[in-house]
Amino acid sequence: MKRAVLASPDEVRRPSSLAPPWPGREHLVGDQRLFVRETPGTSPNAEPALYVHGLGGSAQNWTDLADVLSDRLAGQSIDLPGFGHSAPTTRYTIPALAQQVAAWILRAGRGPVHLVGNSLGGAISVYVAATRPHLVRTLTLISPAMPFMDVRRSSQSRLLPLLAIPRADRLAARAMAGLKPEQIVDQVVANCWSDAESVPPQRRIEAIEEVRRRQAVPWNTSAYVRAFRGLVGTFIQSYLPGSSSLWRLAAQITAPTLVIWGKQDRLVDVRMAPQVARTIPDSRLLILDRVGHVAMMERPDATGRAIAALLDEVERPHRLSANVG
Repeated sequence: MKRAVLASPDEVRRPSSLAPPWPGREHLVGDQRLFVRETPGTSPNAEPALYVHGLGGSAQNWTDLADVLSDRLAGQSIDLPGFGHSAPTTRYTIPALAQQVAAWILRAGRGPVHLVGNSLGGAISVYVAATRPHLVRTLTLISPAMPFMDVRRSSQSRLLPLLAIPRADRLAARAMAGLKPEQIVDQVVANCWSDAESVPPQRRIEAIEEVRRRQAVPWNTSAYVRAFRGLVGTFIQSYLPGSSSLWRLAAQITAPTLVIWGKQDRLVDVRMAPQVARTIPDSRLLILDRVGHVAMMERPDATGRAIAALLDEVERPHRLSANVG
């Protein structure tokens, strides 16, 4: 593990205004319908990247970071099954969701990609990078939901009893039905952002519209509860003997890796950050102050500069070898 560095500000784009959510379309991958948003590269040398959101999130979570990095990366942001505009699936375990992400990389024919994951998407990205190394050129993990045993380290621990209740999704649906979209967004922001007042008004309006649309689909709460149950199951499995432990898999990752964490993360304790970075062999660690669980939304500039520095570091040996040749 080494300390991450930031590229100079002119190494990334500095948009003069906020972009709307990037356009996307639905793709059939095997028998799964997946919605993928596209952020075109703004330079001919832009390299392929794939962004994977967290539990309850969507491809919209990457709007600003994908914009900041578009000079360097031609980005795709995937809606995981059951989230955003993607259809639901039958299995919400980490291996099953990782299989969907890997299947999309193969289907798109853009690999190896620069893979970037947040929270649940970070855990999925760890699985992909460890089991399909040929698909991943670099890996960036933003507050990845790696297993921990002390549930008091997460504000989501209050939801754990829900997983023991049969038909928990129905109970959750009833509870959610009593909330307005504005209230749901405010709760999400309170959990995920360090400073709720720093959310741009445009982004809040977009989030409210997305919640309103999600509430209209019948699988909304079921996908959330089942994915949360799958994530917690992975936590338990990671501390039992076997080769499927996320910690054991993280130790097998060969891709150059950047770990980014918010110092004020309320969902996955920042004290996990050094452990994650130490476990992955070729890693760099960046902890951002006054940032919560979603650094790519709260500080897309600093997050983008850290990723740009990783790209520069990875590219440097290629440039040197080309000059020698």
